Amino acid sequence: MKNNRRDFLRITGLGGLGLVTGSALSCKGPETLLANTPTGPQQFNMSGYAAPKLETVRIGFIGLGMRGPGAVYRMSQIEGVEIKALCDLRPEQTEKVKAELADTAHDPDLYSGSDNAWKEMVDRDDLDLIYIATPWDWHTPMAVYAMEAGKHAAVEVPAAKTIDECWELVETSERTKKHCMMLENCCYDFFELLTLNMARQGYFGEIIHGEGAYIHDLLDLNFRKDAYEDMWRLRENYERDGNLYPTHGLGPICQIMNVNRGDQMDYLTSLSSNDYHMAAKAKELAQDDPFYNQFVGKQYAGNMNTTMIKTKNGKSIMVQHDVTSPRPYSRIHLVSGTEAFARKWPTPGRVAKGHSWLNEKEMTELEKKYTPEIVKKVGDMAKKVGGHGGMDFIMDWRLIDSLRNGLPLDQDVYDAALWSAITPLSVDSVNNRAQSMDIPDFTRGAWKNNAPVDITLDGGGTTNVILRS
Repeated sequence: MKNNRRDFLRITGLGGLGLVTGSALSCKGPETLLANTPTGPQQFNMSGYAAPKLETVRIGFIGLGMRGPGAVYRMSQIEGVEIKALCDLRPEQTEKVKAELADTAHDPDLYSGSDNAWKEMVDRDDLDLIYIATPWDWHTPMAVYAMEAGKHAAVEVPAAKTIDECWELVETSERTKKHCMMLENCCYDFFELLTLNMARQGYFGEIIHGEGAYIHDLLDLNFRKDAYEDMWRLRENYERDGNLYPTHGLGPICQIMNVNRGDQMDYLTSLSSNDYHMAAKAKELAQDDPFYNQFVGKQYAGNMNTTMIKTKNGKSIMVQHDVTSPRPYSRIHLVSGTEAFARKWPTPGRVAKGHSWLNEKEMTELEKKYTPEIVKKVGDMAKKVGGHGGMDFIMDWRLIDSLRNGLPLDQDVYDAALWSAITPLSVDSVNNRAQSMDIPDFTRGAWKNNAPVDITLDGGGTTNVILRS
């Protein structure tokens, strides 16, 4: 749907209150009412799809702010990668990142200075993969343009902001048969991979419940002028009140529960606390710096959002979001099964078979038995390269190794769409007094037969790492 219809609902207040024209619509919101849900079956099932092998993966990067430079650095240490192009609005950013490749074989062309520079880069015929690390508003447009241009898309989280955008990603990926992977790095953290392998081996029994979160005190960072370009991350925290960043906690739990691959989300309910920090912070800063006047008087998202999800097979998931309260960092990562239980935070991650946690010796034996192949292959090197302790590098290595060996990706477009859809649906629920919201099935029924994520290295694991000094 056109943005002007969404703007109309927001401006008139109907989007925040629900449409009160009849009881049947009283618990709906803009995403539910305005989404264009495709009819008919899938065009092509991208779950388990193996694209043709690429001996060399030629990459163009868009966005060299907070996340992009690190991605370029990591990719420069993976065999079979050629960094062909770098793009950012700011010429100095492209030049800076290129200079950091001086000791490598990579010599990328630079694109910058105009709003369409990224399209010029994507339109090249010598790129295989577009790596997108821009502000959220650009994620879907850039990923769609990349797939339409015959490139695979790897896009930072969230992949989409609206239900329409989620469907646009799905429809485009199915039609072009190009991968659209949301770069959910937390699926590749060490304890998350350990518990995924444990679940695959039946250690937990039947999975009953999972929890994830993004609890990260970003209050000062979001108000810093030198952090996010044009304060875009701060702007994301007003006018929408819901779980604005669900995928870090949600992704690993969905893989463990085989969501989109044997189970599917059914509905959610979501509520938020009031905002106790952001509006006050804007007002405080504006007293000494008129720059912050533009952020005074805004309706900010509440400190804590809690979203509960029920799956088709009767499992439950809780996912929380809090980026303003003075709390220790946590993604929770809780797995509860009929035979065992695991929880990562507070660290170190622990496992239990009953009322008591396993002791240190038992945990060591468990880790020895269930550490997956991918961690044994590149885990130590990932810690040396870095990127959130190594999980970013494992993610990038796995992506490249899969493309080079013609393997399905661990995260497909249905995961990108579903995990991202939690934000707009949670906003609708919060705006309607925590009413339940149906969750779209982006697989259109294929989840019943889709195979679970294969975390072995069967058919792959052949890509080497070239550590830079």
